[in-house]
Amino acid sequence: MTAVLLRRQLLAAASLVAMLTTGATFAQTPAPAPTATPAPAVTPLLTRIKMATVAAPDVNKIEKIYNEWLDYKTIEKGKVSDAMAKSWGAPNSAGRPFVLMNSVGSPDVYIRAVQIDEVKGYKANTTHGWNSIEIIVEDPDKVFAKLSKSPLTHVGGPKNLNPPYDSIRATQFVGPAEETLYFTAEKGDVSKSPLPAAKSFIDRPFIMVLAGPDANEMVKFYMDTFLLRGSPPYPTTIDIIAKAQGLPADQKFLLGLVRMAEKGNNMEIDGYPPSAKARPRADGQLPPGVAIASFNVNSLDGLKVKFIQPPAKLYKDKRAATFIGPAGELVELIEEPRP
Repeated sequence: MTAVLLRRQLLAAASLVAMLTTGATFAQTPAPAPTATPAPAVTPLLTRIKMATVAAPDVNKIEKIYNEWLDYKTIEKGKVSDAMAKSWGAPNSAGRPFVLMNSVGSPDVYIRAVQIDEVKGYKANTTHGWNSIEIIVEDPDKVFAKLSKSPLTHVGGPKNLNPPYDSIRATQFVGPAEETLYFTAEKGDVSKSPLPAAKSFIDRPFIMVLAGPDANEMVKFYMDTFLLRGSPPYPTTIDIIAKAQGLPADQKFLLGLVRMAEKGNNMEIDGYPPSAKARPRADGQLPPGVAIASFNVNSLDGLKVKFIQPPAKLYKDKRAATFIGPAGELVELIEEPRP
């Protein structure tokens, strides 16, 4: 037996003795850690914001202001069809005038105005449902300077948002239908920002703002139903909402953000206090102010929502259908496969 072989046998025997005297067994020897299998990527079912609908007593006034002051162009005018009105659950909106407009920067994303009867006493940011349209712009301060001379009512900013979004700057105005319009831009490192880059001075809607009595429930609904990315709501001050509701400036609201498949397409979810109620509306018509948020989906088939009417070709060859969300909001889904 060679010296090397003898040394190996002695070492093996010593190891066995050590194992037995310490009470260890072969079964207790730790096994190699298994190789982790990456979780499959989940793609949100809502791809992007396609359109925001404002219900107004005077669509001509909306058109004139948006054309002149927001640089939005009118691309279509007409009357709401019976099929579309029924799909919204607003049959008495049939035959009402509408105006469809877009920005120079994003010609395939729209703001639409639909005429309704006036709802006395309705005020922006006081009821459940869609309350605001947030629009990406090149420079909120320049937008503020321009719109300060317009018929729109200034309600906030320009100022930077609260942490952790304090590199984002915004100003807010309210339109003639009590629709709140945020005009927002990233003032920090654009390459690291969740915001899209504006393609024109005043570009497209990139956040639809929804309010209801339970922010946690609303966030959970949209994350579970449409696989949207997001996180639990957190308490923060929102001065324009506190002011609208006659609350102290330091009033905290729960605020959540959920993100769609395409960057720069989001939904802000605000939790309102018990004093806020469901939005009043004229019988069989759309609710006043920001009435509908329309989102693109690749397919309407298999979605776990109860549509007011079955999907139908409401936008030329594109199918669409509407459901009522957890805060009473109207959500229109338009089938348009995206790359």
